[in-house]
Amino acid sequence: MNSAKTAILMAGLAAFFVGCGYMLGGEMGMIIALAFAGIGNVIAYWNSDKIVLRMHGAREVTARTAPEYYGIVEQLAHRAELPMPKVYVMENPQPNAFATGRNPENAAVAATTGLLQRLSAEEIAGVMAHELAHVKNRDTLTMTITATIAGAISALANIAMFTQMFGGSDNRNNPFGMIGVLLVMIVGPMAAMLVQMAISRAREFEADRIGAEICGHPLWLASALDKLQRGAAAIDNPAAENNPATAHMFIVNPLHARKIDGLFSTHPNMAERIRRLEAMAGLTPAPAAGPWG
Repeated sequence: MNSAKTAILMAGLAAFFVGCGYMLGGEMGMIIALAFAGIGNVIAYWNSDKIVLRMHGAREVTARTAPEYYGIVEQLAHRAELPMPKVYVMENPQPNAFATGRNPENAAVAATTGLLQRLSAEEIAGVMAHELAHVKNRDTLTMTITATIAGAISALANIAMFTQMFGGSDNRNNPFGMIGVLLVMIVGPMAAMLVQMAISRAREFEADRIGAEICGHPLWLASALDKLQRGAAAIDNPAAENNPATAHMFIVNPLHARKIDGLFSTHPNMAERIRRLEAMAGLTPAPAAGPWG
C-alpha cells in the first residue's frame, strides 16, 4: 500500500465514522464525530502500533533475552535491506504473529510464545520473513490504522446501544431514532470488517511471495502456515477475540471462538497460499547461511 492509498483509506474510514455520528446525533453528532475522527487519525498515525502491541500484551525482547528469535529477525532484516525492527513476544499459546509500525524505520514484529515453541527455526524464519515483507511493502501503517479506526467504530456501536438503553430514544438530535442506532450497531462493524477483508486478502498473497524471497525458502513458510492454521483453529486467542478489529494483522486468522468470526474471514484461503508457495519452491535461490542452518 502506498501513501496515497493509505490516505484514501484513512479518509474513507473517517468519513464513515462521521456518517455514523450523524445517524446517532444529527448535525451535532456529525461534528463531534468529525472532531473525534481527526484526532483519532493523528493518534493512529503516531501511536497505532503501540496501541495494538499493548492490546495483545506484547513485550519487547533483545538479543540477550531472546537470542535465537532476535537473531533470525536480525539476519532477515539484513537480507531484506531493512532497518532492524523492534522485536516483541506475546504470551499466548496460539501460534501466530504480526508486524506493525508507520514505516520501516519505526517497525515492529511480534510473535506469540505458542509460535516460538511449536515451529522450527526454519519455519520461524519463514514467518518473520513474511512479516518483514509487510514492512518492506509499507502496508503496516494501513494495517494498524485500519485496526484502530475499526475498533473505534465498534466502540461507537456499543455506545449507541448503551445510550439507546438509557434514554437515547428521547434525543431530539437523533434524526433516525432507533433505526439509526440499529444501523450503526449492525452496519458499522460489518462495514469496517469488509474494508479489512478487502485489504488483507490481496496483501497476504504478496507478503507470502516476498517473504519467501527474503528467507530464500518458500517451503519454510508453507510448512509454517500449515502448522499455524491448525494451531490457530485449535487454540483460543482471547486477546484477539476481545479485539477483533486487529484480526487482519495476523499471519493467520486468530479468531474462531465465536461462530460469527468465520463469516468475515480477513485472510485468503490457506490451501491456495500454500499452493502458491509450493509453486515457487523450485525457482527460489538457496539462502545464505544463517542461524537456522
